[in-house]
Amino acid sequence: MTPDGTSPQVADMEPESRTGLGRERIAPQTGAPADAHPVAPADAAGTVETKQGLSVTLEQLKAFYGDAEQVKGIDLDFRANEVTAIIGPSGCGKSTMVRCINRMHEEIPGAHAEGRVLLDDADVYDPSVDVVAVRRAIGMVFQKPNPFPTMSVFDNVAAGLRLGSGGRGGRGKADLHAKVEGALRAAGLWDEMSDRLSEPGAGLSGGQQQRLCIARSLAVEPEVILMDEPCSALDPIATLKIEELIDELKKRVTIVIVTHNMQQAARVADRTAFMLSGELVEVGPTQEIFTKPNDSRTEEYVTGKFG
Repeated sequence: MTPDGTSPQVADMEPESRTGLGRERIAPQTGAPADAHPVAPADAAGTVETKQGLSVTLEQLKAFYGDAEQVKGIDLDFRANEVTAIIGPSGCGKSTMVRCINRMHEEIPGAHAEGRVLLDDADVYDPSVDVVAVRRAIGMVFQKPNPFPTMSVFDNVAAGLRLGSGGRGGRGKADLHAKVEGALRAAGLWDEMSDRLSEPGAGLSGGQQQRLCIARSLAVEPEVILMDEPCSALDPIATLKIEELIDELKKRVTIVIVTHNMQQAARVADRTAFMLSGELVEVGPTQEIFTKPNDSRTEEYVTGKFG
């Protein structure tokens, strides 16, 4: 088990590896697929154009492992086209909370969540909502880069697209290549990988693997990307590239990032939320959280007095 109680098998899997992805967004109240907002592609230089993303709202979110309550009634808004960092000591429920957003928490035997998670106006926990559609709309990038080991760079990115269309059928070769190229450009990998698309994805450097996983998520055009300690296993140069990428990606998606790195939160986040013992202590503009927090516990944490 991981520190927050997640099994390694679940923690090391992307949603698309278990559910099959498309580009549909969940429809309010019905759960039927609806057209996603068009995702602006990266241009030839890899620049991501701006589009209106979707917000995420947590209402009295609780998460349990059996009878043990790990997340305790959190109300929190993640604003569209912004980066929100979740900080707090190990075991405080950060990763558990984030995995509730795209309903990955319930994949753990004995685990369940209560409360509401709204993607704009759609409650992703509504009984009529398709969990597959939820994970298409809300992608996830994990702490450990996990490209599919038997697949090439190209096939790693194309995997979700093929699953979403039931295999190759319904998607032409040229269209598939264009979408893979667009995702690699958006992830800042095209210039490095354009002549290496047939090489194994598992043979890339750690930083490249993580960007490949991000490209894999982007290929199916999500509305939100959850990042759980995405740079903790990377060197400083690779970390910088991921942080630069995050700044570009928020022009097209809403981003939630769990991090233990206070400096990283200060660099990349528009807003920062501090959690302690499964509860939300406070949330606000990142600069205010780090310079003049309202709660003394937040000040003690960000200044290194505990954690």
